[in-house]
Amino acid sequence: MIRTETLTMNSAATDPLDAATIVAALGARSGELHVEVVEACASTNARLLERACGERPVLLAAELQTAGRGRRGRRWHSPRGAGLTFSIARRMPQPVSGLTGLSLAAGVAVARTLRGMGAVAVALKWPNDVVAGGAKLGGILVEARWRDQRPDWVAIGLGVNIAPPADVPSAAGLRPTATRLALLEVLVPVLRVAAEARGPLSSAELADFAARDYARGRRCARPARGVVQGITSDGALIIESAGGVAHYRGGSLEFAGEEREAP
Repeated sequence: MIRTETLTMNSAATDPLDAATIVAALGARSGELHVEVVEACASTNARLLERACGERPVLLAAELQTAGRGRRGRRWHSPRGAGLTFSIARRMPQPVSGLTGLSLAAGVAVARTLRGMGAVAVALKWPNDVVAGGAKLGGILVEARWRDQRPDWVAIGLGVNIAPPADVPSAAGLRPTATRLALLEVLVPVLRVAAEARGPLSSAELADFAARDYARGRRCARPARGVVQGITSDGALIIESAGGVAHYRGGSLEFAGEEREAP
């Protein structure tokens, strides 16, 4: 079972976010991005996809999500000031091969950035979890608004857990000087992922995922019984069982002998 872990931050972790500060922090890297911050909303992904229009990509950050979602409709809990929760939505210029690849590519980008900020033992769990020390550090949810049987607008939602008290141990080992504003560095590679019409994962992304694969070599009960053997370039989970090797592109990953994990 993956428990939920939080990052240790200083008191600045609870400083309110605002759009101008985010734009200033990103500088030229924000490009044509439109930035919004709201005090509270049900789900940043849902809010963006409901109103998606125009050509300009949009970042929406929320201090509080009241109905955040994980995969398969599970709830993502995001109390006020306890995390960094945002979504980036943009029109897809051409068809994408699959949303699972987007989720995995975003996960690789987030893990790279967190490690660069001093986090240790950051791992990735197919298809959308960022893990540190066996604890769920964050989650990624990719959703789309469909038109003519293809994704028209795609939203990449990211939630990273943060604990303001300085005496709370952090499995991630992120430097204590980090704040929610510093964590906005994860936006830069996620923006790049969102801007691309994704095909298969690149060889570098596959290698990065393999180096941080939390599940590889472990016995699983879902989506099928067997041993996890990694992922394919198009984002499918590889499971080996007595009946052979099979690829799975949907469902949740649960390990054998463990309780059903929280979202």
